[in-house]
Amino acid sequence: MEKIYPLILSGGSGTRLWPLSRGFYPKQFMDLGGDTLFTRTVARALSLPDCAPPIAICNEGHRFLAATALQELGLLAESGDRASILLEPAGRNTAPAIALGTLCASMERDDPLILVLSSDHVIEPVEAFADAVRLAARGAQAGKIAVFGVKPGRPETGFGYIRTGREICPGLFEVGKFVEKPDEEGARTMLADGNCLWNSGMFMFRASVFWEELENHAPEVCAICRSVWNGRMKDLDFIRFPEAEFAACPGISMDYAVMEHTKRACVARLDAAWSDMGSWESFYESGTRDAAGNVLRGDIVQVDAKNSYVHAEHRLVAVLGIDGIDVVETSDAVLVMPRGRSQDVRLVLEELRKRGRYEADNHLRVFRPWGSFVNLVAGERFQVKLIVVKPGGILSKQMHHHRSEHWILVRGTARVTLAGDTSIVREDESVYIPLGAVHRVENPGRIPLELIEIQTGSYLGEDDIVRFDDVYGRDFHKGPA
Repeated sequence: MEKIYPLILSGGSGTRLWPLSRGFYPKQFMDLGGDTLFTRTVARALSLPDCAPPIAICNEGHRFLAATALQELGLLAESGDRASILLEPAGRNTAPAIALGTLCASMERDDPLILVLSSDHVIEPVEAFADAVRLAARGAQAGKIAVFGVKPGRPETGFGYIRTGREICPGLFEVGKFVEKPDEEGARTMLADGNCLWNSGMFMFRASVFWEELENHAPEVCAICRSVWNGRMKDLDFIRFPEAEFAACPGISMDYAVMEHTKRACVARLDAAWSDMGSWESFYESGTRDAAGNVLRGDIVQVDAKNSYVHAEHRLVAVLGIDGIDVVETSDAVLVMPRGRSQDVRLVLEELRKRGRYEADNHLRVFRPWGSFVNLVAGERFQVKLIVVKPGGILSKQMHHHRSEHWILVRGTARVTLAGDTSIVREDESVYIPLGAVHRVENPGRIPLELIEIQTGSYLGEDDIVRFDDVYGRDFHKGPA
């Protein structure tokens, strides 16, 4: 098979999986026990023969999550083939993201073969995925735009469908019709039909074919994406684009922009267990059920519970006498709802944002390029955090106008710069940072550095930072540490 260039779409926020998925820590980057959906997607692509390093497309807020994941996979090393990370200045749906990724791949090879993958899918076994890619590649090499269709296993109302047309070869079909997300009756009808597949949102095509069809059916998207690509800027491991110009691009999906209009569409059947992990119902469907039909994850005690999904992240959760209920617990929020209402979790988020609640977009653990911090305790004029700095991590050189800080090291070794003096601080030692003092901390060791930070002052917001230097290329002046 000729070389394949994978585009990993990672701009989603996973709102239907609140409270586990948050705006600044979405489902594709959630820890699933040693890896994430994002890393699984990259690994799945790299398992294909002759696969180029991936091109990830994500938004500004997730850039360091993507970079850390790719770095851990060895794809951002100084030597060898490197992955690319494109930053969308604003969310404009999948068609513009795919256009920019295709332009990036075309810098490496003339008219490459493009494989578009979503970063939040579960596909098992991986051999079935490889079989479907071979089918899709056959269509793409014949001048088609292939979409991957999954044989439906239930009457799902959360997915679009594809009605298959003439069979080109076993497993590869012409597209008869794209069908919008149906109601329950329509979903049951299509399941019984036998000729309808779930639209997975994954595609494969030759770059030249994509551009011809985008030019024909969405010329404004085509023109703006070519223009912003020409105005691209390199920033560390990232490629950025002119913000105002990209913001003028129509927000439109690949389906609406191209697939529902083109005469060159085909569908490759994916015979695998597939889920976009887009709702709590999908977690229930993909889980192992007990004799009473429950899927239980975490420290759960259940008595007389039936047909329910219970997910505990941080503490014991006990349920009694429930039937058909979802319960999801995290360190700072609990969601309880009837099963089948997963599509309505967005209503909870709308209410949280209306009230200005922190929990809508952030966990207690907040991720930064140098590591993370957890808010432990907060009062009127004080706040306590656990800060974890990964090996080699360096916080920005900074000062605060409204707070002082007291650091107590509990693990590892810190190199601390305070008012121009640098010293090594070890476990059980402490440092006081007066209000207005310029300071920095870094981890020169090989294990994570952990310190307790006690903040006191009249204002403790994350925007009380004046930054003088930052190795991660973030803006000076104000901003998260």
